[in-house]
Amino acid sequence: MEDLPTSTIVALAGFAAGILFGATANRTNFCTMGAVSDMVLMGDRGRFRAWLLAMAIAILGSQTLHYFEIIDLKGSIYLTTNFGWLGAILGGLLFGFGMTMAGGCANKNLVRIGGGNLKSIMVVLIMGIFAYMTVRGLTGLLRVELETFSNIDLSASNLETQGMPDMLAAAVGMELETARIVLTGLITAALLIYCFKSADFRASPLNISGGLIIGLLVTAGWGITGVVGFDDFEPTPLSSFTFVNPAGESIQYLMIFTGTKINFGIATVGGVIVGSFLMALATRSFRIEAFQDKDDMLRHMFGAAIMGIGGVMSLGCTIGQGVTGMSTLAVGSLIALISIIIGGIMGMKYMEEGSLSGAITALFSRT
Repeated sequence: MEDLPTSTIVALAGFAAGILFGATANRTNFCTMGAVSDMVLMGDRGRFRAWLLAMAIAILGSQTLHYFEIIDLKGSIYLTTNFGWLGAILGGLLFGFGMTMAGGCANKNLVRIGGGNLKSIMVVLIMGIFAYMTVRGLTGLLRVELETFSNIDLSASNLETQGMPDMLAAAVGMELETARIVLTGLITAALLIYCFKSADFRASPLNISGGLIIGLLVTAGWGITGVVGFDDFEPTPLSSFTFVNPAGESIQYLMIFTGTKINFGIATVGGVIVGSFLMALATRSFRIEAFQDKDDMLRHMFGAAIMGIGGVMSLGCTIGQGVTGMSTLAVGSLIALISIIIGGIMGMKYMEEGSLSGAITALFSRT
């Protein structure tokens, strides 16, 4: 191992973490779209609480690593001073709406590939292509124009990051690390209380274990890239689990791997598929599933495309922003998270009502 490049060691660790992630998500049915759907359509908040539990564990773990200077979260993409509020809103809405059309978020579709779902292969391929187009290709031009028009430079307000602790400290004159401890404690406690006040959730070992393991893996992801990946000459970019842009990078890597290097994101994408596949075999749940008809295929393709665009615009998916981004306590991540949930609810109402106007009317009548 000592002779291996740092990037290879990081990728191997990411692949192992991805296997555990995929196996856990498969076994516990951890799914954000499913969580929102259960809550909105059936009033069942079990999987939603599992998602919030993962968020709470990730926040506590990641902020602890940062506080003790094991990693520096300011090096993540979520805490830049370039505050992309409009991208977070529009991208989040697109991603949330798209995941309902595509039958699940980026993470869920990777898990389904491991379980034998052929529809998810199509979804991930299209999502990855559109994600990469939005980073470097045709739709990237629109993204750059949007960012140029709307992004706010917070450094002009003497803020070092877009983190909630920075903003609280600046607003009330509190020491930054004190603000970090206060916010971490309050947010984590509120999430844990909400999760465990439910007797049904307390009696659900699958939901509890799913939330705990996913939250710990997001924390581990920061450790892998920030500690294992530390290199004076070629440091690994600080990151953790996210799946939209890495899906695009994975497609490129598969095509031209001799001219590029594997990274943490690519390795985790592969790990999630493998982990889910192994769990599907172990539980005898592996099933080949294909599109029902033309309309089913077109709906999944459309959802995948706008998931790819929206996931890049909002800097992440339900895991990338909803858990990993939130673990940094970034304001942009909170905006993206809320937008994804609203977009998801709109998508579900659209499926019910059959029109976008009907979905919007149903959404506002509900609120």
